Amino acid sequence: MYNVLLFAHSWLRWIVLILALINIYKSFVGTRGNLTYSKSEKSLAAAFVGSLHLTFLFGLILYFISPYAYQAFAGSESVMKNATLRFWAVEHAFVMFIAIAMASIGKAKAKKATTDSEKFKAQLIFFSIALVLMLSRIPWGEAGRLFRF
Repeated sequence: MYNVLLFAHSWLRWIVLILALINIYKSFVGTRGNLTYSKSEKSLAAAFVGSLHLTFLFGLILYFISPYAYQAFAGSESVMKNATLRFWAVEHAFVMFIAIAMASIGKAKAKKATTDSEKFKAQLIFFSIALVLMLSRIPWGEAGRLFRF
């Protein structure tokens, strides 16, 4: 089960990143012109935030069944001293949680905004923050393997 979830979690990141970039680009263009915030923009934002939530669910399950979790829970005082354990047990999880919160706030603010320009601006700001946070804590090296098979 662990390997299947890790595979899905790892591949979902690409969907999340692609959707983030598409949403940010469309929001940037939307703030620069007189574009209408249409149903397609709303659907794209929902797909982005929904894929983030699904990735979070897989990550949360992984958090409790991964070998790193067992090590972290067994010796909690040494977690902060071990860079690998600290990354997985604290940094990755916490920063990704904040990124998901930022994306969710952006979607909610866009929904509540009264003008199309405000909708695009809310998404541009909050989705960009979420993307930067995610990029900062995605494991890009060997531990994260870009494409898991």
